[in-house]
Amino acid sequence: MRAALPSFPIANDVRFWIAFFFVIRLIGITNPPLEVGHNWRQTTVTMVARNFQEVDNNILYPRIDFAGEKTGITGMEFPILNYLIYGASEFFGYAHWYGRLINLIVSSFGLWFFYRLVSEFFKAPIALYSTLILSVSIWFQFSRKIMPDTFAMSLIMAGMYYGVKFLKGNETRKNWTSLLLYFILIMLGVLAKLPTGYLLVVFIVLFFDKNILLQRKIILSFVTSLALIPSVLWYFYWVPLLVDNYGFWHFFMGKSMRTGFAEILDNAQATFQKFYDTALKFTGFAFFTWGFMQAWMSRDKKILWIFFAALSLFTIIIFKAGYTFPHHNYYIIPFVPVMALIAGYGLTTIASQRWRLIIIIAIAIEGIANQQHDFFLKDKQKELLSLEADLASISQPADLIAINSGDFPTPMYFAHRKGWILRNEDLLNETYMEDLKRKGLKFIVVLHSNNANNEFNKNFKILLDADAYSIYQF
Repeated sequence: MRAALPSFPIANDVRFWIAFFFVIRLIGITNPPLEVGHNWRQTTVTMVARNFQEVDNNILYPRIDFAGEKTGITGMEFPILNYLIYGASEFFGYAHWYGRLINLIVSSFGLWFFYRLVSEFFKAPIALYSTLILSVSIWFQFSRKIMPDTFAMSLIMAGMYYGVKFLKGNETRKNWTSLLLYFILIMLGVLAKLPTGYLLVVFIVLFFDKNILLQRKIILSFVTSLALIPSVLWYFYWVPLLVDNYGFWHFFMGKSMRTGFAEILDNAQATFQKFYDTALKFTGFAFFTWGFMQAWMSRDKKILWIFFAALSLFTIIIFKAGYTFPHHNYYIIPFVPVMALIAGYGLTTIASQRWRLIIIIAIAIEGIANQQHDFFLKDKQKELLSLEADLASISQPADLIAINSGDFPTPMYFAHRKGWILRNEDLLNETYMEDLKRKGLKFIVVLHSNNANNEFNKNFKILLDADAYSIYQF
């Protein structure tokens, strides 16, 4: 017999817990994107949003700041989150942190729709526990980052909820409204993050349900196809076209299955770690494993169909990503709702209410404790906040600069300039540097933390020397 919900009423209301975790994640919400984890990924979002405001607000032409002398227009994920940041900036003036709050709001609604979606398939205790586990998973951290991952997954799960309502609903105007909402949300979710679309395979459970009219299934399949067309056009036509026309490649579109498969085999332990550590942490993963074992032993076809259908498509995503998957923890996010569902399912098989409470508290403590560092900035990181003002004192906004930040664009974003991000060895390459000078390079920012070799300094005239960086004229 499945476990009942806890007896104290407030624990039964998932809205309380969603609001509770929302408030917790407001800590440091106005921080600039300078936390240790993925500041580089966040600043590629914010610089596109800022360029929509300052340069051109055409959503079809997103542009970054580190394309050197080029326009910066390039192919990337469809910039829905970026454009919402731009919209907020039009009303309130630009600020670094708008994307944090927008993502947190949308991702909190995503938890609500996850709960409602799970409730369409399973009983209330499974939906509640699954949502609580998802709340303290990697979702906890990334739902307040200026990144589209949990944002897009939230749109997908909301869309799927309305898709289920359409399949199960009556012939009413409200039911056709559900179909329209399904179309819009799925279209936007996949546009915002292409891999999130894999979760639609979960509908296979309902497509085998003989109680649902065949006509409904056909209509939903047709509408799904229509909803995916914009993503196909964007990622497989428009993104390559922008790269070809504007000469700058930025967006990772994956590798061949053969290459990706070989790279995953070479990084098997790191890949598996994304499941047992990154996604739910160890206690959560233990109950994901327990839930799967319970479903297998009880031959629960619904939960097993959902798991194997989702895993089969997500495995393709893993192989397409190759080496990138085990080396970027946010790639696991689309699969985390599935893992949370099975962990929540496993938790309901524990007969003792006291033990269920102890376990869910343990999962929450471990999950949050391993992500709390993301709420705070170190003083060393804050030093970049002075870079724009320091550059403004010696240069013009249109002057092109170079920064020795390697592959990381974060300092370029805070410089509020355009130019090149270089490695130290590039600064020592006189031929290369002369070529950049012909293209318009005027100033070089040398980050002291990245400056392993001071030999190139003698070639440049120093204009400003700060604790974190020095600025040279070239």
